Amino acid sequence: MTKPGKQDPLHGITLETLLTRLVEKYGWAELASRIDINCFAKDPSITSSLKFLRKTPWARQKVEALYLQSSWAEIQD
Repeated sequence: MTKPGKQDPLHGITLETLLTRLVEKYGWAELASRIDINCFAKDPSITSSLKFLRKTPWARQKVEALYLQSSWAEIQD
């Protein structure tokens, strides 16, 4: 049970949306330098990265943390 006022900041954001935004903001090369994941460095694609991130909790946590640390003022309503 979550405490009132404590909402998940990623609630309602799909992994695909999150990854797409990160790629648009940083590009694949910058993502690979920030998070050492082969699927970002070698022949990167949204599809292959999503497949890897869905199977690899530690990698997904790193991607989610980078997303939360990033400024999104330019794309939010």
